[in-house]
Amino acid sequence: MNKERLMKVLLEPRVTEKSTLIGEKHRQFVFKVVSDANKPEIKQAVELMFEVQVDSVQVVSVRGKNKTFKQIRGRRPGWKKAYVTLKPGFDIDFMTA
Repeated sequence: MNKERLMKVLLEPRVTEKSTLIGEKHRQFVFKVVSDANKPEIKQAVELMFEVQVDSVQVVSVRGKNKTFKQIRGRRPGWKKAYVTLKPGFDIDFMTA
């Protein structure tokens, strides 16, 4: 896989209360990824950037919400997120980087 492409697959980690609980309980980490990324690309990107071994990847497409401001209707864009499960003995620490 092209290394430049892999460096652009992960957009940001999603650090929320829900993702923190999932990370502590199941060793899963949540990332916002580009909309055309697939599971093998996400796996290789996480292994390349964080030097860990990935056990599995689940991908969710999040639909954008309809919003109204005064009488103007609009729609927020949809995006894709990935739940990455690490193999035992590996961890990602976002706070010390």
